[in-house]
Amino acid sequence: MSFLTIPHVAVRGFAAAVPERVEENLGLPFFKEGEAEKVIKSTGIARRRVVGPGTTSSDLSIPAARSLMQSLGWTPRSVDVLIFASSTRDYITPSTSCILQDRLELNETVYTADIPYGCTGWVHGMSVISSLMSTGELRRGLLIAGDTTTATENPEDKELRPLFGDAVSVTALEYDPSADPLFFNFGTEGKNYQAIIIPDGGMRRPFASNSLDPVEYGRGIKRRGIDCKIDGMEVFAFSSFRAEQCIKEIYSHFNLTEDAIDYFLFHQANRYMIERIRKKLNIDPSKVPYSLADYGNTSSASIPLTLLTQHREDYQTKSLTSLACAFGVGLCWGGLCFKTSRITCLAPIICEEK
Repeated sequence: MSFLTIPHVAVRGFAAAVPERVEENLGLPFFKEGEAEKVIKSTGIARRRVVGPGTTSSDLSIPAARSLMQSLGWTPRSVDVLIFASSTRDYITPSTSCILQDRLELNETVYTADIPYGCTGWVHGMSVISSLMSTGELRRGLLIAGDTTTATENPEDKELRPLFGDAVSVTALEYDPSADPLFFNFGTEGKNYQAIIIPDGGMRRPFASNSLDPVEYGRGIKRRGIDCKIDGMEVFAFSSFRAEQCIKEIYSHFNLTEDAIDYFLFHQANRYMIERIRKKLNIDPSKVPYSLADYGNTSSASIPLTLLTQHREDYQTKSLTSLACAFGVGLCWGGLCFKTSRITCLAPIICEEK
């Protein structure tokens, strides 16, 4: 496993943005009588927020980043590093972080980078940005993590459409010699990369005329080459095992126990899956918040979004120790234990459609 201890970087605040449009799973046209209720019960997802055509992850990030900087009293020119973690970037090239430098009016001297991760994007992004900042040469940073996953789905996909919502998070970090260290644990199982994949549109399989041809994979499941494909059973088995393993290793390597953790922030993939992990680890249910019911699986935004929607007041008024764990596309996983003390937490911004 890849363990990291990164000192001298403090989390100063969180913000998030979600689309205005709400899609109810009970109203999806392909469900027969009683089917939607079963999906909602097993996944914990009743509704999701969905972008309209032409809205990207970077579009959602602008109001969230601006609001967070303003709340912290930061000027855009005071930000030294910007990391954009997303699997739904604006273009294959250039990097979206370069575009965001201009849109957010950051200095031209700012360090920018994209991390093209999905589910674990926030945890991976936190390791990269905090590593860059730990020496103090880069003193203020923004990690933007989020996805517009619904743009990669086929609307006739009965398996995936009820699961995913769109959202973006912004995390503000600052160099602080007195900050408690950040503890990380990572792993990758690349042999099973095809378990979550968009087959067409990259360099291995470039977009072709048949990339738009729908293929029926089962009753109510149609996908094109440009649509996301998921092997649900493979991902469930992987996530259940690796998340449990990741947290146990963090306990052991960093000499922690459940009693030391105030909240366990899991990637919001599926309520049944997370409950299975929680029970295996014997974690108190009150320590495991969920945002699934109203937002679904929001990919790399799901951990900050859960924090903001479920325990925003606690993070604003208390000193807390949190253990985040993400798992999915890659296949890879990551864990992060971090401490906060009365940080800035903004209610999610609702973005109107263009």
